[in-house]
Amino acid sequence: MPDTISNMWTIIKNRLQQGYRTQAFPPREPLPVPFRGRPVIDPARCQSGCQACANACPTHALTTHPLTIDLGRCLFCQDCVAACPDGAITYSQDYRLAASRREDLRLRDAEIPKVHRLEEQMRTLFGRSLKLRAVCAGSCNGCDLELQALNNVVFDLSRFGIQCVASPRHADGLIITGPVTTRMRLALEKTFAAVPDPKIVIAIGACAINGGPFEGSPAVCNGADAVIPVDLYIPGCPPHPLTILDGFLRLLGRLKDR
Repeated sequence: MPDTISNMWTIIKNRLQQGYRTQAFPPREPLPVPFRGRPVIDPARCQSGCQACANACPTHALTTHPLTIDLGRCLFCQDCVAACPDGAITYSQDYRLAASRREDLRLRDAEIPKVHRLEEQMRTLFGRSLKLRAVCAGSCNGCDLELQALNNVVFDLSRFGIQCVASPRHADGLIITGPVTTRMRLALEKTFAAVPDPKIVIAIGACAINGGPFEGSPAVCNGADAVIPVDLYIPGCPPHPLTILDGFLRLLGRLKDR
């Protein structure tokens, strides 16, 4: 019994020393240096026209003339940065990557993708309490782990009234990870049908947006929007929890327009 009491006080003491752990959002301090945020293209520095960056990209996210990067395909591997002799591509610390339309993920300079708020009626319905059902449609679980991290004490997704639920019949929408394998297509369609109207769909990660490195394989559907309509695209491989949270809140109109 004395050992139990001693251990209990040790735990309480350690917890008090840790202090307040939940991160403010938007963040008040710069993110760690290794963080890879939104790629920035400087067209003025692309002088050689060598296509080295496009040739180095494993998912064909880069095209030239003009130099354009597709965040929906980008794996944030930085192979393009290493290959470019002109230094025309850099990665910023900007975590704002989400977009409402697939075409808005194709960037030509330092622009930021746009998230269009839900219509007022849906914002009124979902704005204070949004329930989402996650569907792993063949992912490597990288995006799923980042999504799970949103529920820890640091990011605390529930403080914004957003929660993941176990049943699609209790959900307001779906979160989809993975390229949607052919074996998961029917399951995704049935899950989507089980969510009551009105509903929203959020595709998280390069695989769910465009198939990722598996694009073109006969075993995948090349992303969620090949099967069901998507309302929000959140790029990354995997996306950081801050990127996911930013997309959620902009869709709900809880953050100021960019």
